[in-house]
Amino acid sequence: MSPAPRLDPEVFDGTVAAVAVLVGPEGRLLYTNSAFTRMFGARRAGLPAREAFADPDGGRFLSVLDDVRATGRARQVVGSREPDPGVPSQARYFVYSCSPVTTAEGDGILVVAMDTTTETFALQRYRALVSAVSVMVWVMHADGSMEEIVAGWERLTGVPWHPRADIGWYARIHPRDRERLSESWRDAAARGERGVFECTFRVRAVDGSYRHMSTRCVPVLREGRVAEWIAATVDIEDTWRAQLRERLLAQVATVTGQSLGEAFGEVVKVLVPELTDACLILLLSHDEWPLPEHARVTARRVASATRPGLPAPPALLGQSVMMTRTVREVLEHRVPRTFEIPAGGPVPTELLPAVSERWLIASQATSVTLIPLVVDDTVLGYAATSTNGDTPALGPTETDLLREVLHHAQQPIRKALDLQRARRTALALQRAQLTLPPAVGGASLAASYQPASSANEIGGDWYDAFVLPDGTLVLDVGDVVGHDLAAATAMTQMRNMLRALAYSRGPGTAPADVLARFDEVAEGLGAAPFATAVHTHLRRLPDLRWSLTWSNAGHPPPLLIPAHGEPHFLNGSEEDLPLCVDLSVPRSTHARVLETGDTLLLYTDGLVETPGASLTDGQRRLVREAARHRRARLPELLHGLQGLSDHRDDTAMIAFRADGPAADPPAVESP
Repeated sequence: MSPAPRLDPEVFDGTVAAVAVLVGPEGRLLYTNSAFTRMFGARRAGLPAREAFADPDGGRFLSVLDDVRATGRARQVVGSREPDPGVPSQARYFVYSCSPVTTAEGDGILVVAMDTTTETFALQRYRALVSAVSVMVWVMHADGSMEEIVAGWERLTGVPWHPRADIGWYARIHPRDRERLSESWRDAAARGERGVFECTFRVRAVDGSYRHMSTRCVPVLREGRVAEWIAATVDIEDTWRAQLRERLLAQVATVTGQSLGEAFGEVVKVLVPELTDACLILLLSHDEWPLPEHARVTARRVASATRPGLPAPPALLGQSVMMTRTVREVLEHRVPRTFEIPAGGPVPTELLPAVSERWLIASQATSVTLIPLVVDDTVLGYAATSTNGDTPALGPTETDLLREVLHHAQQPIRKALDLQRARRTALALQRAQLTLPPAVGGASLAASYQPASSANEIGGDWYDAFVLPDGTLVLDVGDVVGHDLAAATAMTQMRNMLRALAYSRGPGTAPADVLARFDEVAEGLGAAPFATAVHTHLRRLPDLRWSLTWSNAGHPPPLLIPAHGEPHFLNGSEEDLPLCVDLSVPRSTHARVLETGDTLLLYTDGLVETPGASLTDGQRRLVREAARHRRARLPELLHGLQGLSDHRDDTAMIAFRADGPAADPPAVESP
């Protein structure tokens, strides 16, 4: 084996890098070039290393020399030199490379030093800058290990930085963000040098809350290949919350529900899952505020929403809970209150209906927060929100935002309240007119009124039944166009006017004449509603059958359910116009004899008209259902037919059955 080539130090005389050569067991200084002298000052040749480099900050350099001499392996070290006392200059930074060499005077060490002061200060300034704006900077190396350049992870999370993301980072990432974070990284890595990783995710902070962080990571190329990735992660929680607040307030301002249930149903969808995992709205059964001290008050479920991934919420079937002292205190003080639920611990009782308590257990709730619902200084009820599974309990910031969003829902809720009050007034007016049918010998009578489910569908549907002086039974059913208080008022006027005209015209007046006279009077008084109606006269014949005459003003035709045979509609030979349309067009009267056991049904269009289906389809369903209930008593018949309506519109029905001498007393079927 040929001897190792000997180093001639003079080859470094003109190099930019500072070079020194030391030989022997003491590291005697053999050579320094001019660049070394400029950087570190003149050093006398022949001195041992410990004398040649006796500087106060030279201890680390000397220990590296000893290690290279002992192991025979090259070492690199970063060092610095502080300025001499009284000299107005800055510290300087160097990178030393120490490698074993062979010289003419024996084994030695080659020292090459590079001044990195400019680069070091640039890095320090960068670190100071990003630290000032709460940025963490880190590098992912080719082997997947991660190095934190600008620290911040431990300050944020309370745990030390770990070089492996799957061990250090992912344990602190919100569980519902981990898969999305992984997918974003895999996509960026697959695109290589063209890939940029950008993602917003939540990190569990040292106080247990989650904060939104945004990371942007770009590849660093060397020789055309991705050598590593450098990333900056910034805390955007304050910005994210400000944007969330603006978005939620804008969304809640668009709520348009007509009833309180519909309006709150839209509100809870704004809150979930943006602010909370689930939200339930409960309205009080008591309108008086403040509540009487010993009043028996319940709260009824009217709207709910849950985030995806949780068990389906229980159906809204009106379940209620008796208001306890705890809930009363929350409502009276009008301050939200959060009840934390320890893992596996019991849920708080008597805050919610039992069905909701069972749902909290099934969904692994971690907290329940009660927030009073106040409109115009009146407490309507409360919202109950929950966090579930891996979501921590709401903090003060989240609770305040929930409260603010619910407060901004006051305007649409106030509109729903106004509609609800108008609806109550109209329904009270409506029901005041829909009196119990009279008792008639040889016949059974029953009536039903079902208001629409929507708050703005007040309606103008009505029925009437009364007996003329000669014993003629008059049955009416009608529908005034419109679905508001004006329609209900017009319905009252129309019913009373038609009743007065029928009574005043006297016995023997045909139904068509009564309706024609109504057209004239309504036109003359300027109280002409656009309405439809069926006006019928029923007279008992000597053989106990009944003579039926009727006139139809644009209304759905009466349904005859014979004792024997299939039900069918009584369509006249002519179709008359609705009321108050054209007084010059004559009206027609139709006649029929009802046998014992025959049933006559008058109804409004809400029973047979549904969106997406034709009127013919609705009438067919009515015929089938009537045939199925034909043997039932009249109240049961009407109750069975109610199921045909989707309750988008109100529905009025009145039924007559020709009986023998003993008949059922009249009845009214109401909701």
